[in-house]
Amino acid sequence: MPSPRRALLILACLLGLAGLSLGAALLAGSVAVGPGELLAILAGGEPSLAAEVVLQLRLPRALSGFACGGLLALAGALMQVLLRNPLADPYVLGISGGAGVGALGAILLGLSGLGLDLFAFGGALGALLLVFGLAHGDGSWTQTRLLLTGVIVAAGCGALVALMLSLAPESQLRGMLFWLMGDLSQSLSPWPTLAALVLALLLAMPFARELNLLSRGAESARTLGVAVGRLRGLVYLIAALATAAAVTSAGAIGFIGLVVPHLVRLAIGNDQRLLLPASVLAGGTLLMAADTLARTVIAPEQLPVGVLTALLGVPVFLFLLSRTGGRSA
Repeated sequence: MPSPRRALLILACLLGLAGLSLGAALLAGSVAVGPGELLAILAGGEPSLAAEVVLQLRLPRALSGFACGGLLALAGALMQVLLRNPLADPYVLGISGGAGVGALGAILLGLSGLGLDLFAFGGALGALLLVFGLAHGDGSWTQTRLLLTGVIVAAGCGALVALMLSLAPESQLRGMLFWLMGDLSQSLSPWPTLAALVLALLLAMPFARELNLLSRGAESARTLGVAVGRLRGLVYLIAALATAAAVTSAGAIGFIGLVVPHLVRLAIGNDQRLLLPASVLAGGTLLMAADTLARTVIAPEQLPVGVLTALLGVPVFLFLLSRTGGRSA
């Protein structure tokens, strides 16, 4: 565990990087906005085209990106402790697959906006209940049972998604594929996702000390007085709902929840009291930066942000594996 001074320095650096990433997201785009003009707009300057673009388009999208990235990184950190598996990520339990089935069903019905969000969240919640119900079984469940149940549910959802894509008219395929690859362009308001991020972090932080004990093994945690069954259920619920909120808002964005906790763990260690908030900051910053690249690198065309996070995540994760020799970070 790093010293308190070093930990605060790392958190301050992450806050600074988040601010820089937000500034870049507000400045970059087809409508030129200078730093001075941006400060005037944020201070409530005169209405203009640039002000409308910044306040109505770029700022909500950037804040949504930060919230979704933070939720995915937080869920990834929790899942890796819960399953004691460094390869666990927010999508391992089929939540993303359930949201995908709901969202694609909404698109096939011609729904968008709030209707699509409701269908996606309903699908994610349905997958959550299905996995937990099947894994719980006779009242006892293990990490392996939960993981296998999630993998099977995810495979079933993947089959339904493939069926919907094969039956969809060509006019709807592009929107469906963009959603499946991650897309922040349809995020109408960032506030529900930001509220979900704050709530998830507030719910997770009181269990940080118990999570530190659980990371050493269930038997060791029980010996030290941790109610392991209750803790696992609560952590699973928080991680699943955080994933559902992120996927509902931005679609399936990969590698944030897998790579970010590893990078943060290398910097500050495995103390969940620091790892969880640091992962939120790092995940939000990374997704904001990736989304800025996604909408500017081949402007005026936009790339699915999930493609860029995968392109960034694959080499980073391979580097981590080479550093640790295949062992857990």
